[in-house]
Amino acid sequence: MTNPCYTCRRRHVQCDRSKVPCAKCEKAGLECFDKRPLRWVKGMAIRGNLQGLSVEDASKAVAGGDRVPVGLGDTAVGSLDRTSRFYLDYYSERICKLFIVYDSNKNPFRSLIALAMNDKTLLKAVLALAAQHKANTGYSDQSEQSSSSLTTSHRDALAFKHQAIQGLSQAVQDVTLCRQDTTLASIFLLIFLDLLESGSDRWNVHLEGAKSLISLNQPLGNDNPGQTVQEIRNFVAKQIYSIETLGATFVRPKLLSQFAPPAMLPQDTVEQSFLGCPEYLLHAIQCISHQRDILLDTNTLDTVPIDIHTQNLTTVLDSIQQFDCYLWASTLPHRSSHNINELCNLSQAYKLGALLYGQRVLDSLTNQTTPQDDLIYELLGVIGSLRSDYSLFKCILWPICIAALESPWPAQREFLKACLDKFWQDTMCLNAVNAAKIVQQYWQWADGQGQESRWIFHIGFLGGDWLLI
Repeated sequence: MTNPCYTCRRRHVQCDRSKVPCAKCEKAGLECFDKRPLRWVKGMAIRGNLQGLSVEDASKAVAGGDRVPVGLGDTAVGSLDRTSRFYLDYYSERICKLFIVYDSNKNPFRSLIALAMNDKTLLKAVLALAAQHKANTGYSDQSEQSSSSLTTSHRDALAFKHQAIQGLSQAVQDVTLCRQDTTLASIFLLIFLDLLESGSDRWNVHLEGAKSLISLNQPLGNDNPGQTVQEIRNFVAKQIYSIETLGATFVRPKLLSQFAPPAMLPQDTVEQSFLGCPEYLLHAIQCISHQRDILLDTNTLDTVPIDIHTQNLTTVLDSIQQFDCYLWASTLPHRSSHNINELCNLSQAYKLGALLYGQRVLDSLTNQTTPQDDLIYELLGVIGSLRSDYSLFKCILWPICIAALESPWPAQREFLKACLDKFWQDTMCLNAVNAAKIVQQYWQWADGQGQESRWIFHIGFLGGDWLLI
């Protein structure tokens, strides 16, 4: 025997290589193997989710499971290089859970993997998301995110992003390609990539592009899509509406065009929602932003009496106040494992944030400053109750930022700074790091100016157009 036997190597002992079997194996009463022996087991695999399952059972598990088992011999996945397979698995395991309220076997982000296997541009967008998140996990604290050194994951993310944007540039100039579902999905994922990178890069450009494609292509792609593709279309359209509505509150007025999702879309479920904000409240928030923008349009104010705008906004605020969060949560299609009270708190966070936002716009119409201490304290309590629930806490950056911009007291601000830090640690989205910087910059400015209630106009001019969701 010239090389150590496999059995000794496995036992981490020094093989004497004297004979077969070697003296060490013979003394221990073990079978001496020259090479790693084949291991026959009952079932599909010796470890993991498929351990002990037959081929038939494993196929059912893959079809209905919560993850895409990369590396099971699928021809498309198997043709990818090792780096791409790693990030594809990372996307399935980490990214798909991050950008949805509750992960499930109906997760639309995971459904995109099958489409990506046949579309290079979408695949590169998927891989860019995974690589950027992996790169962000290398930061031990917020201060490191400005480091000039690039990790391997950083370089991978930049390369994948460059390839995705190149592919999109070609697709949007092609009459056929721009109508494909994968083109819209690729743009959609680049918005989420910006959340990971900064929250102030090109998200608004990607958003406008996605809205244009949705408006242009009715229906998108084939006339008779399968159920999975139709669900993805519905999901993308509704989440674009959510991003546009909530994103408009922290940017320069009139930066974004107004967008409504196609009619007759199915009811939201928490398994197919990015943030879980009730659609009723999204519509109200969009109306508030519209009234805010009117304030900066002197032509509109000259032609329509201020009393009309005041009445319109008062009606919107009354409708928000009457929204029943518990009824919304209890009538959602959901699994028995979902806590209705926690979902009620999630919607309550958005409801209170919308009331605070709307009142500040109304104050600007009436030239008043309404104390909102009770609403602020209530919102802080709801945020605190959600801190221990990862699934829901990662959905409330928007209400946290509203609360921070409205909170005048040091203790409140310290609590919210801690919440923003936790949000960063939970999500590894750099827009949360920038959110902390923005609100602290605003506090410093507002404390000096004595204009805490004017953030609805000023926040969009603090260094960028921020997507704080």
